[in-house]
Amino acid sequence: MDSWDNINAVERMQAVIDAHLHEPITLHMLAQAAGYSPWHAAKVFKAYIGKSPFEYIRALRLSRAAVRLRDKDVRVVDVAFDFVFDSHEGFTRAFSKQFGLSPQKYSQSKPPIKLFIPSGVREYYLALQKGEYKMSETLKTSTIFVQVVERPARKLILKRGVQASDYYAYCEEVGCDVWDVLTGVQQALYEPIGMWLPENLRPAGTSVYAQGVEMPLDYSGPVPQGFELIELPACKMMIFQGQPYDDAHFEEAIGSLWETMKNYNPEVYGFQWADQEGPRFQLEPQGYRGYIEGRPVKAINS
Repeated sequence: MDSWDNINAVERMQAVIDAHLHEPITLHMLAQAAGYSPWHAAKVFKAYIGKSPFEYIRALRLSRAAVRLRDKDVRVVDVAFDFVFDSHEGFTRAFSKQFGLSPQKYSQSKPPIKLFIPSGVREYYLALQKGEYKMSETLKTSTIFVQVVERPARKLILKRGVQASDYYAYCEEVGCDVWDVLTGVQQALYEPIGMWLPENLRPAGTSVYAQGVEMPLDYSGPVPQGFELIELPACKMMIFQGQPYDDAHFEEAIGSLWETMKNYNPEVYGFQWADQEGPRFQLEPQGYRGYIEGRPVKAINS
C-alpha cells in the first residue's frame, strides 16, 4: 500500500475522531473512514501517530476535558459524561492516572499539566499534498521573511538545565516532556519557546539553553514544580521566518535560517543586536509554517 494512501487514511481517521469526540467511537467507524480492515486501520494509525486509536481518543478526551474544567465553571460529572465516560468514578480514575491529580482538585487549583496535543500529521500532510511545502533542495535559496515586533514587559516560566547549549543536550539533561508541560500553562501570552539565555538572565551553574513560556507581567498563578518565574523587560524582537519545508528535513531548514541570521546585518534597517535585553528564542519547528526564530534588537538611535 502506497504511503500516501496511509497518510490520507490517518487524516480521515483523525477527522472522524475530532467530529465524534463527544460520542461513542468504534474501530469499525475508523476502519470505514480509512477504507481498510479494522486490524489494518489500527496498525496504520499507530505507525503514523505513535498511539493506538483508542489511546489517542482517551488522551484527547482527557485533555479536552481538562481544558473544559480549567476554563469553565462546570461540574466534574457533567464533563465526564460529555466526554463519553461511563461514570464519574471511571473518569476520575482515568484523569488521575493521566495527570497525577483528580479532576476535582484540578478544577479548584488549575495547576499547569501536561496536555495531549495531537500530532501535526493531518495539517502537515494536507499542506504537502497541496504543494505548499518547499522541498529540501530549495532551502539554500529560499526567501527568509524578517520583521521587528514589540515584546511587552512580561514574566517567563522556564525550566533550566545545567550545561545544555542546544535542544538535544537540554533533552538529555532535563528530559523531553518539558514542552508538554508548558503547553498546559493557562494565560500564556504566546506559544512555548526554546531559548538561548544571555548572561544577565543566567545564574551561575545553569544552562545557556532552556525552555519556557511567556506570561503577562501581572501573572501570579501556579508555577510547575521544578520551574521558576522571572521577569523580562519590554524589548524589540527581530523575527526570522523561513519558507515551509518537508518535516523530514527540519535540521536543514534550521541550519539554512541560522546561516542567514549569522550573516544578517540589522544596521541596514536601523537596528543593532541587543542580546542582553532578552533571550533569543526558537518556536517549535513545524514544516507547514517554516522555521521561526527571534533575536532581540534595539534602534540604533535609541
